Amino acid sequence: MKNLYLPFCLLIFLAGCKEPEARRPIYRSDNSEIRTSIDRNKKINEVQQEYFKKVIQKESSLNFVSTPAGYWKAIQKTSSTNSPPKAGDQITFNYKIQTLEGTILYDEMELGTVDYLVDKEELLPALRYAVKDLSLGDIGTFLMPSFLCYGYQGDGEKIGINQPLRITLQLNSIKRAENNNESK
Repeated sequence: MKNLYLPFCLLIFLAGCKEPEARRPIYRSDNSEIRTSIDRNKKINEVQQEYFKKVIQKESSLNFVSTPAGYWKAIQKTSSTNSPPKAGDQITFNYKIQTLEGTILYDEMELGTVDYLVDKEELLPALRYAVKDLSLGDIGTFLMPSFLCYGYQGDGEKIGINQPLRITLQLNSIKRAENNNESK
């Protein structure tokens, strides 16, 4: 019995000294979740675009124009200048947020006047696009899809999940950046 014990221990010792073998990561190229998410977002956008068309038909007093970014714009009041802000310009604006039916979610008093350095500061994508479509003194109405607003999260208060919004914005002032070489 003693003779069997020594070779058995030696065998275990030699097996235990073996280098550990690295495990290879399991790689699965399963894009089904991503594909499902893309398809769901495309469907949401299609539904919102159809809804925009219905709202526009009811709003015959405004001349809405589709934009390549997927939102609709109508300039209510235009100024004599035709020079929208450019990157680096310091601007101030007021805006209100409504449902597409016109119910006010946030008015100008709640939101206050916004100071914004164009394309240099964080701002809701819907507002970043909107300010660049206006000139000094212009007032515009924008029908924004949810992906440019608060998306699948909403704002946690008044704006729901995947809710498209109507934003009315007035551009109050533009202080041109020195490298833009344009007068105020």
